[in-house]
Amino acid sequence: MSLIEIRGLKKNYPLGETIVHAVRGVDLTINEGEFMSIIGPSGSGKTTLLNIIGCIDTATEGSVSIAGTEITTMDDRSLTDLRLNKIGFIFQTFNLIPVLDVMENVEFPLLLMKKHTKSEIRARAEKLIEEVGLKEHIKHRPAELSGGQRQRVAIARALVTNPDIVLADEPTANLDSVTGGQILELMRQMNQIEKTTFIFSTHDEHVLKYATRVEKIKDGLITEG
Repeated sequence: MSLIEIRGLKKNYPLGETIVHAVRGVDLTINEGEFMSIIGPSGSGKTTLLNIIGCIDTATEGSVSIAGTEITTMDDRSLTDLRLNKIGFIFQTFNLIPVLDVMENVEFPLLLMKKHTKSEIRARAEKLIEEVGLKEHIKHRPAELSGGQRQRVAIARALVTNPDIVLADEPTANLDSVTGGQILELMRQMNQIEKTTFIFSTHDEHVLKYATRVEKIKDGLITEG
């Protein structure tokens, strides 16, 4: 069943007196439960595409629907609600809050939702921290963790709201190849356990063996082969 429908998507950015065509007309259907990679070189448009799906950026032209809801015509408040309730994010720079420990970082999105009890929040966070293998580090702050451990925290945080979609922009870019492989394997396991749709971008062809579907992007267009 399709979860994301993208048709004729374009995104232009003004750069001085010129216009940068970051995405040039993408058509893409992504189904529920997929573990999909978007691969392309730097500047190919993959991050822009993820940001539009994630309601962080807006399209210049075209349509994007998530679970049957057209997002390109939504106002800012509706986009914020959709982003909080339906989408999780994993960033290459981890984006953890330095003054919070592992438990507090993972709990944070649920606190923002303001619809769960403290015990519900704690139980959900503890479950995910255990699933990503960080039960022994629950009171550690980000500075006390390795890069791979920080990314594990980011994965737990992305999944804690039980989102429909997790978007990961170059999630292994700041990790060595062995740790990066472990993180992708963990993401794939969480995809199977949580039934969440994962879309991750990369420029590294070595990570493609982990994806169940690969789409290549070049110069703002999805390409064949």
